[in-house]
Amino acid sequence: MARWEPGARERMVVAAVDLFTEQGYDITTVAQIAERAGVTRSTFFRHFADKRDVLVAGQATLSRLLAEGIEQAPADAGPLAAVAAGLERASNEMGPLNRDLGPRLKAAVAASAELQERDALKNIGLAAAMATALLARGVPDPTAHLAAEMGVLAFKRGYARWSETPADTTGLAPHTLAALAELRAAATTLG
Repeated sequence: MARWEPGARERMVVAAVDLFTEQGYDITTVAQIAERAGVTRSTFFRHFADKRDVLVAGQATLSRLLAEGIEQAPADAGPLAAVAAGLERASNEMGPLNRDLGPRLKAAVAASAELQERDALKNIGLAAAMATALLARGVPDPTAHLAAEMGVLAFKRGYARWSETPADTTGLAPHTLAALAELRAAATTLG
């Protein structure tokens, strides 16, 4: 096995998502993921604690990018404008692999209660990262948490649209920003 080849982590993510989709999460083993990715089991465990962690392979990076974008927003930016800056920063780092995995990952999560739970925890982590960055900007607590939750929802909606339109060459950012604008408009109708 060529465990020294570059891209082992990405290959393991693709292999896991494909196997989860093909045969189900519960049946898929770490050994199968490693074999399909062309790595050893020990290489798998250097990257992931277990097969469930593959689902959140980029969560730490995504949380960091969202927070950095919020931190780097202009000082006079309101909470949602700062969230938009975070969404744009994170979205601009997403490439074709992220888009290609979207529909398969969605199907795998939909078919497994355990993956649905892990996905929900991932969303909580993303919201916490954004809320912390907003609080550091001096945004009041309830506003920071509401804006962060809207940011997570906008990211999810934008990512879903982007991954379902493979011919779209505009990138993820326009989709997440449009989703945030739609949510902002919808919030004004809540009364």
